[in-house]
Amino acid sequence: MVAGQRLVDIFQPTHYDIYLDINRATKDIAGTVAIKGGAKQTEILLHQKFMTVQQVMIDDQVVSAVVDDDSETIAFTAPHTGEITIVVDYTAPLTDTMMGIYPSYYQINGEKKQLIGTQFETTAARQAFPSVDEPAAKATFSLAIKYDEQVGETIIANMPEEKVVDGVHYFAETVKMSTYLVAFAFGDMQSKLTQTNSGVQVGVFSTKAHQASELNFALDIAKRAIEFFEDYYQTPYPLPHSWQLALPDFSAGAMENWGLVTYREAYLALDENNASLEMKQRVATVIAHELARQWFGDLVTMQWWDDLWLNESFANMMEYVAIDALEPDWHIWELFQTSEAAAALQRDATDGVQSVHVQVEEPAEIDAIFDGAIVYAKGSRMLVMVRALIGDDALRRGLKAYFEAHQYGNARGADLWAALGQAAGIDLTTMMNTWLEQPGYPVLTVEVVAGQLQLSQQQFFIGDGVDQDRQWQIPLNSNYTDVQELMVTNKVVLGDYKTMRQQAGAPFRLNVGNTAHFIVNYAPDLLQEILADIDNLDAITQLQLLQDLRLLAEGCQISYAVIVPLLRSFANSHSGVVNTALYQVVNNLKKFVMTGTEAENQLQQLVNQLSADQFTRLGWQGQSDETVADQVSRPVIVDAALYAKNAVAVSSAHELVVTNRTALVALPADVRADILANEVKRYGDRALFDQLLSDYQTTADGGYQRDIMVALTKTKDVTFIKEIISYFKNSDVIKPQDLRGWYRGILSNDQGQQLAWDWLRDEWTWLEKTVGGDMEFTTYITVTAAVFKTGKRLAEFKAFFEPKIDTPGLGREITMDVNVIAGRVDLITDEKTAVHQAISKAL
Repeated sequence: MVAGQRLVDIFQPTHYDIYLDINRATKDIAGTVAIKGGAKQTEILLHQKFMTVQQVMIDDQVVSAVVDDDSETIAFTAPHTGEITIVVDYTAPLTDTMMGIYPSYYQINGEKKQLIGTQFETTAARQAFPSVDEPAAKATFSLAIKYDEQVGETIIANMPEEKVVDGVHYFAETVKMSTYLVAFAFGDMQSKLTQTNSGVQVGVFSTKAHQASELNFALDIAKRAIEFFEDYYQTPYPLPHSWQLALPDFSAGAMENWGLVTYREAYLALDENNASLEMKQRVATVIAHELARQWFGDLVTMQWWDDLWLNESFANMMEYVAIDALEPDWHIWELFQTSEAAAALQRDATDGVQSVHVQVEEPAEIDAIFDGAIVYAKGSRMLVMVRALIGDDALRRGLKAYFEAHQYGNARGADLWAALGQAAGIDLTTMMNTWLEQPGYPVLTVEVVAGQLQLSQQQFFIGDGVDQDRQWQIPLNSNYTDVQELMVTNKVVLGDYKTMRQQAGAPFRLNVGNTAHFIVNYAPDLLQEILADIDNLDAITQLQLLQDLRLLAEGCQISYAVIVPLLRSFANSHSGVVNTALYQVVNNLKKFVMTGTEAENQLQQLVNQLSADQFTRLGWQGQSDETVADQVSRPVIVDAALYAKNAVAVSSAHELVVTNRTALVALPADVRADILANEVKRYGDRALFDQLLSDYQTTADGGYQRDIMVALTKTKDVTFIKEIISYFKNSDVIKPQDLRGWYRGILSNDQGQQLAWDWLRDEWTWLEKTVGGDMEFTTYITVTAAVFKTGKRLAEFKAFFEPKIDTPGLGREITMDVNVIAGRVDLITDEKTAVHQAISKAL
């Protein structure tokens, strides 16, 4: 094969007949696949992984085949080019890696059970059936599945079941689609069904470990989301049904398999009577994201994985567009500001970060590009920026044309910009290439020079960064109406500031609404003008000020000591986004103080002064008539009050545990993690530890499981820490999907950091074998770098990871994270004294 050539360039499948005989007891799959398609040459390659191939036939003739596990292929020679039918008989294993066809484990009344499901993105369909496992190799699929069926079990797939003959379940032929979207599942399931206005069957499926009522919320959101997207895209949902399935073991958050979307249980099943607003929003946005993908990604699919952002970025924006329409009282775009925007700005400031559009070839490289802060968060910010620029009507017209032109096919980023640009009557391609093809983003410096208001752009870095003179076309979005729409040069002079200021009657600001991906460094006098007018600024503008100041301090363009005295100006806000941004700054100050020192004590005093009145106002339990902003603020304020050792908060949290000791899941869900963490840290004993660990293993409530993980990893008892670590490799106690969270929790704990770090280094080979084929694998490196802050840890991190820098899929992350830790170490060294003095002075 020629380097860089795709298998689809050799053989283009048109239809697959797939027969699978799956034995859960032996964990074996016996399969036969018949692939019809067009051969463009006689030397044919198909993808396979972990397979034993018994026989390959072409047009009923047995041919010799060579299996190459390194390239994950089967090679053979066809008798002729043109239309052929390839039949492969093979066996393959059921694995416990949460990739391919795999079992999920759960318990009901102490009995261990399993549910079989699939996860084929990015390149794991080849673990289930030989194929051309590439996005552009679209074909139709007919599934026939036999399994060791027990009475009452259910099997579901992309399309409806047509018949059952001799224990074999036959499903209707799919529409034309990519291999990674094929999906099925079977086991002892329950479901709830409804129908959209256009007649699409919608269902939510789960194990019977959940209460039936826990499916109601997801069913309602899914139905309304499909109806919304059909209207917004002006394109019908193209399949007869849309099933949503909660899998007990699932590495990612969810997966957009066409017609059978799979989810981590916590992101689908929900107890509405005791679920936090955060979890309701999370479940709703995840469902909307995956259903947005049924069109944008499934109906029209990226040509190759380098355009992954086409799928993920767009769906990330559309989840907010949809939920804003379905649940307007939630003000969901505020969550976008505090989650997506914040994550993108932090990650994208690290030198070496990938661009949104990035070249990839090998499977490990493909898995490594699923950088949530870039492909999802930054990419969605790019699209929000475009939507703000062209308007919603043009966006919808452009999307309709895009779907019509490319449905059941593949597209590239340029195709989207062409469709949207034509609908809006502007050239989007040139502008968007500056954002998608380049990593990073600019900081705009605003100053008055010789009376003239002047802007200049330069790439912003946190930590060391090599300035490569990158330049962006920046939507300025100024509050001054006579300022140009786009900045396309490195510097621009806007005019006489006094005149402009008098005409506008307000301080000068950029990026109004925070819709564009840049930050602003206002000269001190201009910043003071804005801060003096703070009571007249909307919540997003206040969030933006805090966000930009925090990032500028992280990037050493201003001192954190400058920010400390400003915090009181925001402390009494009733806005959820302002409180979130304020305490993000406060939490960043914690890295400058050592545990048990006077500096930490002073920071706790300051945090108590900032949060005490708000804690008194909000309390532990929400009121029926309170605002969404209060619901968003409560967990932020409670966390701050408990960190500050607020006596009332600490004691009343303990009283809540005492009152609810027999059913800790009943604690107020919005703040349950904080209450439990307080109890574990300050009142914890063996009985509490055992109770929480038992609850973690037996509850079907994903939110409660997460809260237990947060709480138990806060323990100060080294005996308990060692016991938790001893369970890291025991999937009967700690689910592999949750392991990274447990590891990070212990690593963040001063008493557990050395033990967790030793575990990671000692067990790296096991970890790589267990989850190394998972697109989440590199985040073990990321979360480690997010915690380390000393020169000693930096040296250890480099010593362990730099020898692995040539491992496929790991190199970029290791290089970036060395930079992340080094920048943090330098920042603390340079700023610690000034920050301590600023905190002391602020008391």
